[in-house]
Amino acid sequence: MSTTAPPSTGTSVELEIGGMTCASCAMRIEKKLNKLDGVAATVNYATEKAKVTVPEGYDPAQLIAEVEKTGYTAALPAPKEPHAGADTAPGDRAEDRELTSLHHRLVGAVTLSVPVIAMAMIPAMQFTYWQWASLALAAPVIVWAAWPFHKAAWTNLKHGAATMDTLVSLGTGAAFLWSLYALFFGTAGTPGMTHPFEFALAPSDGAANIYFEVAAGVTMFILAGRYFEKRSKRQAGAALRALLELGAKEVSVLRNGVETKIAVEDLTVGAEFVVRPGEKIATDGIVVSGTSAVDASMLTGESVPVEVAEGDTVTGATVNAGGRLVLRATRVGSDTQLAQMAKLVEDAQTGKAEVQRLADRISGVFVPIVIAIAVAALGAWLGAGFPVTAAFTAAVAVLVIACPCALGLATPTALLVGTGRGAQMGILIKGPEVLESTRTVDTVVLDKTGTVTTGKMTLVDVVVEPGTDRVELLRLAGALEDASEHPIAQAIAKGATQEIGTLPTPEDFANVDGMGVQGVVEGHAVLVGRPSLLAEWSQYLSDGLVEAKTRAETQGKTVVAVGWDGHSRGLLVVADTVKPTSAQAIAQLKELGLTPVLLTGDNEAVARQIAAEVGIDEVVAEVLPKDKVDVVTRLQSQGKVVAMVGDGVNDAPALAQADLGLAMGTGTDVAIEASDITLVRGDLRSAPDAIRLSRRTLGTIRTNLFWAFAYNVAAIPVAALGMLNPMLAGAAMAFSSVFVVGNSLRLRSFRSTAI
Repeated sequence: MSTTAPPSTGTSVELEIGGMTCASCAMRIEKKLNKLDGVAATVNYATEKAKVTVPEGYDPAQLIAEVEKTGYTAALPAPKEPHAGADTAPGDRAEDRELTSLHHRLVGAVTLSVPVIAMAMIPAMQFTYWQWASLALAAPVIVWAAWPFHKAAWTNLKHGAATMDTLVSLGTGAAFLWSLYALFFGTAGTPGMTHPFEFALAPSDGAANIYFEVAAGVTMFILAGRYFEKRSKRQAGAALRALLELGAKEVSVLRNGVETKIAVEDLTVGAEFVVRPGEKIATDGIVVSGTSAVDASMLTGESVPVEVAEGDTVTGATVNAGGRLVLRATRVGSDTQLAQMAKLVEDAQTGKAEVQRLADRISGVFVPIVIAIAVAALGAWLGAGFPVTAAFTAAVAVLVIACPCALGLATPTALLVGTGRGAQMGILIKGPEVLESTRTVDTVVLDKTGTVTTGKMTLVDVVVEPGTDRVELLRLAGALEDASEHPIAQAIAKGATQEIGTLPTPEDFANVDGMGVQGVVEGHAVLVGRPSLLAEWSQYLSDGLVEAKTRAETQGKTVVAVGWDGHSRGLLVVADTVKPTSAQAIAQLKELGLTPVLLTGDNEAVARQIAAEVGIDEVVAEVLPKDKVDVVTRLQSQGKVVAMVGDGVNDAPALAQADLGLAMGTGTDVAIEASDITLVRGDLRSAPDAIRLSRRTLGTIRTNLFWAFAYNVAAIPVAALGMLNPMLAGAAMAFSSVFVVGNSLRLRSFRSTAI
């Protein structure tokens, strides 16, 4: 990421960048763009996008031309076609085509390379014309399957740069071309030729050996790593698609009193539309008529429905859980809260610095050094009077032994084994960049609802007047609430059913808008709802019930009054409850050296009570959904490395902004897609397990990279001095790969600490 600060004024332009193969590509494009007058750019390798601030009136074509001069492609994002699904965007199709192409190349490389490697390494398989069969099988791999590496190497060469692609292209190309020379001009093409497996290179012409297995094997392994990396990046872009998919697709507009179905894209500000119970609200608006409870849990993560009536504002993508509403649209399209939240997710993802691969960083120096050593070896052998073919063989041995097969395997194999083990435990890790963050995290911010708590309303207490039977209160109130669609009513009915069994059927039922319900159950005239509903029937709460109600509401709980036959009878207390495993999870996070912070929109008293129950000392309460990302940013500005655990759509920007985002799998798709790690089980104990697994996987990757480089550093001088046959170099390279894979497989033994 660039440290260049964008100017405070100007126009923001977004470009889709193509052709990048490593983080150094992004840095090169960024540097080129920032040299333009008045331009400030940041290029993100992970999202393959550039955010550019330019002066007013600046022609974006100049930016595109500058990127193309650097050897890459750039384009303005294609506008989303009306009514088109999120998955049909042109950019998505292009990414799918690129991923499909990589997959085809990988499948082809595996199919053709395996028999080539087997014939070269197993003398018993070397039949009379095996070397020509190797050529026929290896040629498509080196020319077609390895084409992305050759193309990237050529692009880098034109701009005076070298990456791992350069070394892969040089190593495979040199091995292939030398093998062709040995076949057609040396003695390797002789029928019945077999490979002598010598540990050292004798000063001979070297024209009796072929190295097709080296060229094909390196191509196959590096393609595998590139494919899995590309697939991970492709999946990461689903956050915005999932967010936009939350919105309604159609809306019933009122025109001259008649309802007409139209696409939500055609809705205009000021238009009135109808929302029936169970339907999504199409866009942000104001209630014109009707009362209802609006379930915003899919957007906010908060479990308590919000009562709305005439004049109240509502948000698009929330669900009407009660009565019929007529709304007037106040914001549509990109102005809605849902669209603004999508923009927050995108900005947070683009602004998050991606850690460059250690292999890419070192290869920037390593590749030119290897090439220089190969050239020096060639010159030294020629200068010492040895045959040209012998000198060339030594140079090829250097390139082959240095070919970064183990480097290419170091990250993807550990990642695949680590993430595979995580998947078995309900932990989904999205990519290698995620692992870097877990090493330095020192603070974990926990959203309360749905993360520390269940996120569902539950009947937690029953308070009865003296002389009132608890079972009777539950039976009468539960029966009446069971006939209501309201989420709080359903929580009461479920709690009553669990405690006393089957509920009777009301003989009469009526919903009192915004107040509660009334009806007749077993001959009793029953009222369930707000105390004001009971007061209308001269049923007033006693001092004891008023005190119990005040105490429960101070703790953030919802209180429903119950009365029948002219008297108030008791209270039903409903609340979101703490998950049974949350306290244990918090203790495990502390053992990992992390400081837990509870984040919630509830009042301070409620938040402190929940925090005390699970063992959290730091609390940030009364935070609006849109301000959660600001809390994470503030902690980061204090020098803390922050992990965020959440489950609602409103958590998505904060999950993306955090150094490490963990989403509960029981939450919304948007939160899951915006996160770095998904905890499928919804058990908070998965969070410490995820961090431990990530840290161990990262440690394995670092060990793999260290030994891969150490192997090269030790073997290159041996090859340059002519003490290593290129065939042995290929075998040594294969052994280094086996070591890396074996080390990665140790991750399968990882175990959860959850009891």
